[in-house]
Amino acid sequence: MTEDEQHLNLLSVFHYVVAGLVAFFSCFALPHVIIGSVMITAEDVEPVERLFGVLFGGMGLFFLLGGWVLAGFLLAAAGKLRRREGHLFCMVVAGVSCAFVPFGTLLGVFTLIVLMRDSVRRLFDSKNSSPEGSQPA
Repeated sequence: MTEDEQHLNLLSVFHYVVAGLVAFFSCFALPHVIIGSVMITAEDVEPVERLFGVLFGGMGLFFLLGGWVLAGFLLAAAGKLRRREGHLFCMVVAGVSCAFVPFGTLLGVFTLIVLMRDSVRRLFDSKNSSPEGSQPA
């Protein structure tokens, strides 16, 4: 196993770990969603308080779903890194993961550094190219 293959396998494992962390930490927005929905559905609530509940719960829902989507993309990128496919997808996910400070930033930067190497690009290209005779009709 070459050094590039070892780096890609290690990055794949770290993508799984960071995906778990992102999914876990995004659940911290769940109380905001619950409190916001209680404020919206409560009786005898002033319109201003109801608006605050919509904003409070909406922001919580935004961060909750955004975190789960990012975790899903990180999981997909982990599998693609292990299978050496989807080079551009992995690059985009690495860039987006930089928003999850500090772990996503570290993972994203190191992933981008590894994926920018010509030798790694050739690994992805050789995996995706198939012999002419084995293409389905």
